[in-house]
Amino acid sequence: MKEIGKLRRSQVISTYGPGAIIDFRSPAGAPISAVSGGLEAWDQDATRKNLQNDQVIYEPRLQKKLDVDGFRTPPVGEENTGRRDARGKPVMQERQIPATRFPNWHFCPSCELLQHTDFWREEPGKPELFCGDCSGKPGLPKRQYVVPVRFVVACENGHLGEFPWQRWCEHRAGCDYKKPLKLKAEGAGLAGLVVFCTGCGGKKSMRSAFSLNALERIGCGCSGRRPWLQTAKEVCDKPPAVIQRGASNAYFPVIESSIDIPPWGDSFQEALGSYWKRITKIIGRDRASIRRLVEEEIMDDWGGPMMSVDDMVARIELRLSLIDNLDTDNLRIEEHAHLTSGNPVEKIREKVNFEIRAERVPDRWRGQLQHLVRVERLREVRALRGFTRLTPMTGEQRDRKMALLSAERKRWLPAIEVFGEGIFVALDPVKLAEWESTEPVQSRTARLRDAAEREWRARNGDDVPFPLELSPRFLLIHTLSHAFIRRLSLDCGYSSSSLRERLYVSTGDQPMAGFLVYTSAPDADGTLGGLSREGRAERIEVTLLQAIKDLEWCSSDPLCSAEINSFADSLNLAACHSCAFLPETSCEHFNRYLDRGIVGGLPGASDLGFFCSEVEGDR
Repeated sequence: MKEIGKLRRSQVISTYGPGAIIDFRSPAGAPISAVSGGLEAWDQDATRKNLQNDQVIYEPRLQKKLDVDGFRTPPVGEENTGRRDARGKPVMQERQIPATRFPNWHFCPSCELLQHTDFWREEPGKPELFCGDCSGKPGLPKRQYVVPVRFVVACENGHLGEFPWQRWCEHRAGCDYKKPLKLKAEGAGLAGLVVFCTGCGGKKSMRSAFSLNALERIGCGCSGRRPWLQTAKEVCDKPPAVIQRGASNAYFPVIESSIDIPPWGDSFQEALGSYWKRITKIIGRDRASIRRLVEEEIMDDWGGPMMSVDDMVARIELRLSLIDNLDTDNLRIEEHAHLTSGNPVEKIREKVNFEIRAERVPDRWRGQLQHLVRVERLREVRALRGFTRLTPMTGEQRDRKMALLSAERKRWLPAIEVFGEGIFVALDPVKLAEWESTEPVQSRTARLRDAAEREWRARNGDDVPFPLELSPRFLLIHTLSHAFIRRLSLDCGYSSSSLRERLYVSTGDQPMAGFLVYTSAPDADGTLGGLSREGRAERIEVTLLQAIKDLEWCSSDPLCSAEINSFADSLNLAACHSCAFLPETSCEHFNRYLDRGIVGGLPGASDLGFFCSEVEGDR
């Protein structure tokens, strides 16, 4: 195995998970492109496989929702092999994510030859490919490294294939296709990029490669290839699309996450570890069987807080009752209940991963806000379920086919755990219901909802319902969350990419209307308390007001307020990069479903916004 670069664990769960194309620069300076390997490849060189591996984490609520027995952190850095050396110290092994070279077509920037990997030269044990004809020529480097092509083919089922260079080039009659191609730049842009056959002289520009049905017109369907799994091709009826190798639509991770809440985020649950899986398998929750497992196995291996067998059995039964009644459709209902409870978590001589402090609502926000909560410590587990290409998976969408991370289903998924802090804000339900019922708010929300549903039907057909509830409160809370993050990044020194939103919105039997803004770090100590301190009543009073006022005007007005900036993307109203957008790692919905008019109003429609009185009162 040749090492070509390093990744961080958090990158594997987000940007560079199994199936993602990764660009590296080798130690010699050569460009290398590879696709991150699937979950089977994670175990190829591991001493302990699956959930026997040392890098395992647990989160019972998320495990039940995803129907797995646990999670594994990406094999990055040192991994415990389970062996010990002569001095009794654990033997560690350096690990990195396996990857497969992709695409396999490269071109030489000197002679412009375009060939498959098999026709380029390489040195044993090194990952770089080079052109043997050009290397060492006068005026050229000793090794003229070849460059991976920019264009690949993908489909909505997640398949990934090579661009059909030979089929694309318009060969002349009688060409035997045996001579190599060239990729020549004869002008600017795609129109000037030409595929040229050195045998017959036929050529074709890349200008129309990205047009609709471009590959189908030359008789190319989806290849059904999954190079990250190295398995046989699948039969696929989705139309293939040409994309650039490093394009943002080449990989959209599908991530599920949950926040530890009592009683799960404590040292008792952590000490149970892999025993929890066996406990949940006990048929009928038989008390005698639970007690026997505790007495015969768990107590002998126990490293958690000291307690009697009876106490341990009682705490296990409480957890079983909670997990059996868990609403796996929406884990956030329980999180919201704890965040709005207003009571700090009681410490019972053991570590907890969820600490909150309720703040009084400032006088100027009474009647508009119901809860302000400083989250002083939280633990979040983020699990990668799969991924999509070309378009992201929306909301709680379940009908769309998701590309798989492994050839066969496993009882674990890749995940990371992060520790941090945050601020929770919830709106007053009485004022919110009154505002939601007004005709201007209803009609404005309906306009965006209709546009989103039209776009959805055009892509998925009429049989699959739109998966997201686009209510007025959703637009309000989502946009307010963005404004709050942008203001915090200006006032408090946090970069906007280091802050994330977590929305709690529903209008059903268990209504929610709040958002959590938090920052986190993948280590046991978490962050340093700066963000939760900004949640104190005297600080948030000013920060929230300024965040709302920031949305009153946009540097792109009147184009933004007139929604002209949204013509290219009908999934926003008055929102753009200048006023409301965030880095995509911060937003749960890829900067969609935003409208600053619904927050503080717009010129000519000042009464539209939920906070219009605050904006008008400070003019």
